[in-house]
Amino acid sequence: MGMSLPKTILVPTDFGTGSDHALNYAVELARALGAELVVMHTYEIPMIGFPDGAIIATPELTTKVLESAEIGLRKTVEPHLSSGVNIRTMLKQGPTWQTIIETATQVGAGLIAMGTHGRHGLPRALLGSVAEKVVRSAKCPVLTIHSDDAPKT
Repeated sequence: MGMSLPKTILVPTDFGTGSDHALNYAVELARALGAELVVMHTYEIPMIGFPDGAIIATPELTTKVLESAEIGLRKTVEPHLSSGVNIRTMLKQGPTWQTIIETATQVGAGLIAMGTHGRHGLPRALLGSVAEKVVRSAKCPVLTIHSDDAPKT
């Protein structure tokens, strides 16, 4: 069986510039391939620890985290809604890189496209730690986009 080009591209975002650059790139790629994009953000609920050992997440805090994540996702995909590419968004709770891997499998992603926080000259920073773990563990190809490499929109 030959290599099949991805029909679904997963783009994790942390709402930073690097993620935006990666999304710009992924939109162009998806358009060329006729693929669908799934733009996802993972969040973790901040927990509050008490002296007696109880750990809780307050409903207010949970709501706030969720609301800002939803707003962030909306703002992230908005500029691309007229691109002619079908874009779905997903919000997931959990540890970032594991959640990205699980979601890729869940949506049947043929490719994960993600930004890196590259600081030049440091081998360790070639990939941010999340991107690095995703590259190592993903079952599908991972495309990492440095901010400097991305097409200027």
